[in-house]
Amino acid sequence: MRYEFAPLEGITGYIYRNAHQAFFPSMDAYYTPFLTPKKGKGFTAREKNDIAAEHNRGIRVIPQLLTNRPEGFLAAAERLAEQGFSEVNLNLGCPSGTVAAKKKGAAFLGEPEELDRFLEAVFRDCPLEISVKTRIGVEAPEEFDRLLPIFNRYPIKQLTIHPRVLRDFYKNSPRLEVFARAQAESENPVCYNGDLFCRADVERFSAQFPETDCLMLGRGMLINPMLVENLRENSRPEVSRIRAFYGRLAEDYREVLSGERDVLFKLKELWSWQGQLFEGAEKHLKRLCKTQSLAEYQAAAEALFAECPVKEKLP
Repeated sequence: MRYEFAPLEGITGYIYRNAHQAFFPSMDAYYTPFLTPKKGKGFTAREKNDIAAEHNRGIRVIPQLLTNRPEGFLAAAERLAEQGFSEVNLNLGCPSGTVAAKKKGAAFLGEPEELDRFLEAVFRDCPLEISVKTRIGVEAPEEFDRLLPIFNRYPIKQLTIHPRVLRDFYKNSPRLEVFARAQAESENPVCYNGDLFCRADVERFSAQFPETDCLMLGRGMLINPMLVENLRENSRPEVSRIRAFYGRLAEDYREVLSGERDVLFKLKELWSWQGQLFEGAEKHLKRLCKTQSLAEYQAAAEALFAECPVKEKLP
């Protein structure tokens, strides 16, 4: 089985990727949070930092692009090729309202003829291999019956399917019956993404879809950053390593962010997921969320690590 780390906007940038790879070197690939090509402009300073070679040594990183303009996609792909990347990923999965309003991300799926023209243009001229991360439609899962034949016309390196529609956002259950049809009928390699939060979820999915050989994990990795290692080695999370991982994140964010407030925001956002791993952590998480300085935060985190064991039945 291959395991890939989903792009999570504002979270899985190069600081997080490097720390994760250092402590839990188990992932087959990491995807960048989406880069947004802008007409007549290059990448932003933040985007340049995230894809810089010196920030991604020893890690297989796949840049993801969010656009509905073939010329923007191709210009960005040219710049990525110059930096040594061999693959680029097209985001057809983001359900954000601000993204959807511009007919990008999952909203682009609502324009199948335009999407077909876009894919024809980028596959004709792109210097990189192209993979795609997609939802199954905008309003209804039946839309994928029209979308899959479009995808089948192109040599997509990997089609990662999150079997929800845009309107689901992250509610409702993934439509596994749609994924089953897609896997059977796809002319391209298929990867699954959606609601795999723990070992039991992965094992249940793999029993139902034994032919699936690639999984993209996102929110489950934030709950348990050791999830893939635990799957590969039949092991359990180690508090000492997770504690050291969070220590490194705090130090690395301090080096690049403008003040303690920004560092605390990043760390607290991660703890909204990480806290689900620990038994009886509620009071410690409340204390942690109220901290106003890194010293207070570190004391709260230390108390949580010391007093709260990993749940026997993981979330």
